Amino acid sequence: MMKSFNYGQDILSSAIAVSIAKGETKGILTEEVTTGINRSAQYVQEIVDAGKVVYGINTGFGPLCTSLIGANDTKKLQENILKSHAVGVGEPIDAELSKLMLILKVQALAKGYSGVQLTTVERIIWHIENDVIPVVPKQGSVGASGDLAPLSHLFLPLIGLGKVWYQGKISATQDVLDQYGMEAIHLGAKEGLALINGTQFMAAHGVKAVVEMKRLMDNADLIATLMIEGLNGSIKPFFSELHQLRPYKGNVFVASTIFNLLKGSEVLESHKNCSRVQDPYSLRCIPQVHGASRNAWLHFKEIIETEINSVTDNPIIINSELTISGGSFHGQPIALPLDYATLAVSELGNISDRRVYLSLEGETNGVPKLLMKSTGLNSGFMILQYSTAAIASENKGLCFPASADSIPTSLGQEDHVSMGSISGRKLLQVLDNVDKILSIELLCAAQAKDYHQPLKSTAVIEAIHQHIRESIPHIEEDQPMTDLLDAALELVKSGALVEVANKVASQHGVEYLGTGASYFEC
Repeated sequence: MMKSFNYGQDILSSAIAVSIAKGETKGILTEEVTTGINRSAQYVQEIVDAGKVVYGINTGFGPLCTSLIGANDTKKLQENILKSHAVGVGEPIDAELSKLMLILKVQALAKGYSGVQLTTVERIIWHIENDVIPVVPKQGSVGASGDLAPLSHLFLPLIGLGKVWYQGKISATQDVLDQYGMEAIHLGAKEGLALINGTQFMAAHGVKAVVEMKRLMDNADLIATLMIEGLNGSIKPFFSELHQLRPYKGNVFVASTIFNLLKGSEVLESHKNCSRVQDPYSLRCIPQVHGASRNAWLHFKEIIETEINSVTDNPIIINSELTISGGSFHGQPIALPLDYATLAVSELGNISDRRVYLSLEGETNGVPKLLMKSTGLNSGFMILQYSTAAIASENKGLCFPASADSIPTSLGQEDHVSMGSISGRKLLQVLDNVDKILSIELLCAAQAKDYHQPLKSTAVIEAIHQHIRESIPHIEEDQPMTDLLDAALELVKSGALVEVANKVASQHGVEYLGTGASYFEC
């Protein structure tokens, strides 16, 4: 039976939003919520009928806020704002992100403070449920008066304009409506402004990033543990006695997870009396570095989930006597965390690149230089690290915070903007880049571990190593690496290794996830 979610009433999480987008959860409007939406729309109508001057209902927008609009033109005004503000440029964002934007907008409108008609909200839900997803260009939002340009493109289809993704291709909206025998809707007073004011472009990127970053962090911990085994790393840096003295949630979780994964390993036992006093930082400081990224994720998740359960348009309709023109559309509260999360993800790539380099040095007993026995004629895994270095360097450029900039717009009316839309786009790009770095570390770690056979690691580590070897062979001669890289990347992006780890841990009745695991769920 499909799960359900009550728009405007239930607390929306990133995971639930993604589940609705995938069609695994159905979003519904309860009677209580529809009553609130209708009440708010009635307040707007009372304002129009009374001839009260309220921004965005019977005035122009931005610097035209002092231009009064006659009662007969208030509806035309709302369609015009969609047309005039749909000036986004560049390639379209993924249909998944556009769909998330629709879901987040319904959640905000369903709170009952935006003055939109129930029929408008129901039409947006129709788009979600029938996968008629608006085409939204990537560029054009400065992240302050809401994501004006992308949201305008998102809602042009409501009035029969713009383009949509439908059945795997881009079509004119009107052509798809004709197939369904449907007409465009007519916007009422204030509706156009309610639709395009808001942070749903930025927030949709944040929602996707919360889920993807969680998957990436889980992969990073597993792959790093595999590398520790491959390079004869010590288990001592993961002792709880150490981390109780500096008990950051992320650090404690990472250390205890890796301890659980290594405890009882034959490989670990084979070198416990070696002469090496301590490991390089890229092994020894995994709890501190991975943990710091997890700490950043905790804050990031909290901020994004506050945002997607908020009302972010303008003006806010409290009742027919009180409307508030404020700044709840301003993206600054999420722009800063989006930039912070970008840095946190990039650091996972930086330390992964260092472990790749470390694996090539040939300083581990039994593990050959460049991870191949016959080098000279063969270059081994040497050039893989060039790729991780190049990607890590690219990420460093992307880490410059977009929110550090502000360019005034709207003839100075909007004189401070967040640029959070750029922050969100960069975050997803860095996430994709770090997936690639981790996939290369996976190749190197699996190769290094092979040289310790017949010694066995723990059940979980052996299982993920075996799963890797089902699609990626051990190699001892140079060969084109493209197919191996693609296979490794698929393992990382699919979350398959994490699934294997959870399954095997459950089968063997052993602990896998460390202390405080519940904090790190979506």
